[in-house]
Amino acid sequence: MARLDGKVAIVTGGTSGIGKRTAERFAEEGAKVIIAARREAEGQAIAEAIGGDARFIRTDVSREDDVEALIAKTIAAYGRLDVLFNNAGCPAPTGGIEGISLEASEQAMSVLFGGVLLGMKHAAPVMKKHGAGSIINNGSIAGHQAGWSSSVIYAAAKSAVIHLSRCVAMELGEVGVRVNSISPGAIATGIFGKAMGLETEAAEQTAKLMEGAFAQAQPIQRAGLPDDIANAAVFLASDESSFINGADILVDGGMIGGRHWSAAQEGYKAMRQVFGIAVEG
Repeated sequence: MARLDGKVAIVTGGTSGIGKRTAERFAEEGAKVIIAARREAEGQAIAEAIGGDARFIRTDVSREDDVEALIAKTIAAYGRLDVLFNNAGCPAPTGGIEGISLEASEQAMSVLFGGVLLGMKHAAPVMKKHGAGSIINNGSIAGHQAGWSSSVIYAAAKSAVIHLSRCVAMELGEVGVRVNSISPGAIATGIFGKAMGLETEAAEQTAKLMEGAFAQAQPIQRAGLPDDIANAAVFLASDESSFINGADILVDGGMIGGRHWSAAQEGYKAMRQVFGIAVEG
């Protein structure tokens, strides 16, 4: 039996990268999948490629009317909602604090934070009626530590998402609805190209380049892949995680676990040399 048999799942930002792969994995595990995103042609193509009960619903997660309609259309089609993966994201202003635009920051926050807030707001009453459900929010290691994003606004938004997830988990857990977040590390997707200002199509072509760039960024000596996040999302969507609520799961190969072993050893070696102590090996 597939792990998500009979479940109805929405994946926002489902037309590329982590969202696309998660939609595919959910379907592979037996879920009926709704892909929610702004790019209609890409969304329709992905839904057709997945086949079965997959469908696309055009959604701008920063617009409450769109999110409310997304949930309503899902209920009209399937009669229930079991899983919501709030994954949609966007670039945010870069640079030092003195030059950051408030308007651009608010636009980014309306997607990165507002989209998560709205998704939970409109999914909650539906899931509460059934007394069950799993909401998964996409965080980031940038929400845990400074310096992991080119944008301080992006980092602040992800920190807010992680804590909002905990807060809502305390509320909805009492009625059987679980809320958790996943914090990706260096995952090779087009988001980094978008953050650097590339247009969407060009940015998506950079994912392979990032695999090489990230190969040694963490103790696990390979780049993170969309599959790594998608598999964590499958676990949180499934009944296997029925006693996990209010958690943030780091999927980063150990990137922010501490100082890397090899770097630490080089540091100790340099210290011995300063002290005039013979360096072994």
